[in-house]
Amino acid sequence: MGVPVTAVDPHLPTVTAPPSAAATAFDPGADVRAELDRQITAYVELGVAALLGQDPDTFRAWLAPLSEVATTPTAPPAVEGDDVPFVLVLPGLDLNDVVPAMRRGTRLGVSVIDRDEAPTYRPLPDVEVPTEPYLLWGVDTGSELCDVRPEDALVTITGRGRTPLTIDEGVALVVVRPDMLRPNKCFSLLASRTGTNQRVPAVWISERRAKLGWCWDRNPHTWLGAASAADRLVRADA
Repeated sequence: MGVPVTAVDPHLPTVTAPPSAAATAFDPGADVRAELDRQITAYVELGVAALLGQDPDTFRAWLAPLSEVATTPTAPPAVEGDDVPFVLVLPGLDLNDVVPAMRRGTRLGVSVIDRDEAPTYRPLPDVEVPTEPYLLWGVDTGSELCDVRPEDALVTITGRGRTPLTIDEGVALVVVRPDMLRPNKCFSLLASRTGTNQRVPAVWISERRAKLGWCWDRNPHTWLGAASAADRLVRADA
């Protein structure tokens, strides 16, 4: 689905995300369309739409029906300020082409997971991920799970009836809500694993940049929690 184009242009403008407090006051019935439009605009202005070979108008028309998906309120996060109402996720992109769009100010995101390794990260067997664009609904960046081993955090998340985030979803979260990647409140992406080793992808801050990398499943970090979501929502006709 992706096309061989240059990675996100560093000269494109920085997209401003709403403050974290805005997510707490989110009204599903009234604000889905406005927030979806903001996220679509972020993808356009950061060059991500071009990675799919689409012009802005076609891209917007393709994604606009997602504003009509059935949405429901979700439980508040364990830590105030950790919630994001939803994240627009675009399957089919080369992960390393999207990573530069994880901006912090004017500094582009970086990855220590190379292009050959990135495709080997697959969803856990019990995690179903849509193949069409979707809304990752009721996101919690999971700072309550800082200093908890990823394998234990996974048990906590699934025990609450929630789903961990995949590597692609974590990158999408930082692209559209860069304000949610905060010092000492970064997050693991427990739904993606590669092979039979214990590598768990994660997004954190390094040298004032957003960085995509991995940590060991049994190694806790005081600055690394575990992100989760309530659901993945697709269009009725998808």
